[in-house]
Parts: sequence; C-alpha cells; structure tokens
Amino acid sequence: MVQNEFKPEHFAREDGGDDELFYLQPRLVKHIDEPACAALADYYARSLPAGGDILDLMSSYASHLPDQPAYGRVVGLGMNLRELEENQQLSERWVHNLNTNPAMPFAERSFDTCILAVSVQYLTRPVEVFADVARVLKPGAFFAISFSNRMFATKAVAIWRSIGDADHARLLQTYLRAAGGFQDLTFDDLSPAPGKSDPIYLVSARRAP
Repeated sequence: MVQNEFKPEHFAREDGGDDELFYLQPRLVKHIDEPACAALADYYARSLPAGGDILDLMSSYASHLPDQPAYGRVVGLGMNLRELEENQQLSERWVHNLNTNPAMPFAERSFDTCILAVSVQYLTRPVEVFADVARVLKPGAFFAISFSNRMFATKAVAIWRSIGDADHARLLQTYLRAAGGFQDLTFDDLSPAPGKSDPIYLVSARRAP
C-alpha cells in the first residue's frame, strides 16, 4: 500500500458534520440525467457478467443496471434505507457508512462484480474501501467506478473538488493502485452528448488472481 502519499487535508470536506444526519432525508432521484443513465446502463449491459452476483456500493434509489441480461444477487450497500427499499433492482439491502467503517459485512470472494456509481467523491477513506472491495471480489472480478461533474459539493472531499475530470480518472487509478489487488486499469468516456447532457466517465479494474 502507498496510502501515505495522501494527507488528511486531501479528504477534508466543507461539511464535516455527521454523514448519517446528512443522508437521513431520502432523495428519491437519480443524480445524473436520463441520457447519462442510459449510457451507464448500456455499458453495464456490455461489461457485467450475466448471472453474476453484484455489489452496488454506495447504492441508493437507482442502480442504473439494464433490464437484460439477468444477474444473480444484487446487493446494495448505502446510507439511506428508504432509498434502498425503493430500488427495485436490489435483492439485498445493507445500511452502512463506509466513511466510519470501510470494512464491509461480506465474506471474502463473495461477488463477481462491484459497481460504484457517481458517488466516489464522498469517500473520505477511499484506499481502505477499495482494499475491502478487493477482499470481497472473486479473482478476475470486475470493479466499475463511474463519475460525473454533479455532486453535493459540501460533502465531496477536497482533493476531488480541486481537480478536473481527467485528473479524477487518474486519482481513481491512484486509489486502486494504493489499495492493491487490482489489475487491468481502464478509463472510458461514456458521455452520450457532450455539452447537451451530463458527462459520464468510468474507471474500471479487475481483481487480481
């Protein structure tokens, strides 16, 4: 691990208050517009293994999964139970604050895929979280981290707010390398209509054998 290249100030937030209070009020909305949602769902349809067990990390009202193919378990881990309950694509729901406890309540090698959609900017301990993602993924499993330029700015960490989209991709790859256990790091620009809809980008990796 090389997490020591990060300093506490990199993960400071304008609103350093209790996350559980901030997310107490359910937000039953999608956080990117419909063209961006469709582009992300199309990517998942092409990239995620049919029948696989999926961990939807920092899940909420929508997982952005396509209607087809069919998947196995879709386990949502998020901050608001009402949002998770309204997400009909989930088969299991867990309320868990990764900023206070990066260790997830799942056994090693439990999942074929992990998706993290447009929320990574809120992680204050991302390297630890990504290391635990590696723990719960099966060897060769896929980890897909999507991001846009929309956010709750007061809850996004300082290092994310200080850089642009190209550097966001490089930052995510740095997190993955620091966490260890990943290979085949890739960046994709999925933006459906630049300048006319929300941008959507994705960094992916595979769990090393």
